[in-house]
Amino acid sequence: MAYIDFLSSLHKSTKRDYLARVNNFDFPKAKAAKLAKKWGYDYWDGDRGVCYGGYKYIEGRWSSAAKAIIEHYKLKAGSRVLDIGCGKGFQLYELQKACPGLEIYGIDISEYAIKNAKPEIANKLVIGNATKLDWEDGYFDLAYSLTTLHNLHNFELAKALTEIERIARNKYICVESYRNEEEKANLLYWQVTCEMFCTPEEWQWWFDYSKYTGDYSFIYFES
Repeated sequence: MAYIDFLSSLHKSTKRDYLARVNNFDFPKAKAAKLAKKWGYDYWDGDRGVCYGGYKYIEGRWSSAAKAIIEHYKLKAGSRVLDIGCGKGFQLYELQKACPGLEIYGIDISEYAIKNAKPEIANKLVIGNATKLDWEDGYFDLAYSLTTLHNLHNFELAKALTEIERIARNKYICVESYRNEEEKANLLYWQVTCEMFCTPEEWQWWFDYSKYTGDYSFIYFES
């Protein structure tokens, strides 16, 4: 297990007005969360006050992370990779672009995301849940989950971590966390689907409890 940061630079590239988000008149936090947790149009492509405000493919945005992941895990043509919480599949698309011949798979709980996935790889994505991964032990060379597992309830998390551990030789997850009260407040203001509000030490407890041996990193909502 190692702390490996593939995503913080991408995360920090987005400017966030935390107070505007939590004080949105049209979409107060409770209303936004209810809409977001349907994982449909409002979550992905609806008003920015709910969540993404239009989750669209941007050429090159995900490429640096894809190249770093390929290099670190020594992926090559024929390697099997699973994205757990793949959304519209943009990261998988970048992985396949950077490493032609990669055998990619993606699952997401959102039927809307799967139906509106990147057309080039849409046939590689299915509706699914991290708590039940229908592949045999060790099937994947890499299974990863980016900013997804914090959306599970605590009674689901150990199942998901155990499943990820089971199905892949290499594992990587990135989750939201906080190190101080300021970052905790920002996370609470910004999030609409998060269920696991954990410090890095608490995440480490979950990893140990679930016998998760893969790599990981955290993103923080700094000012």
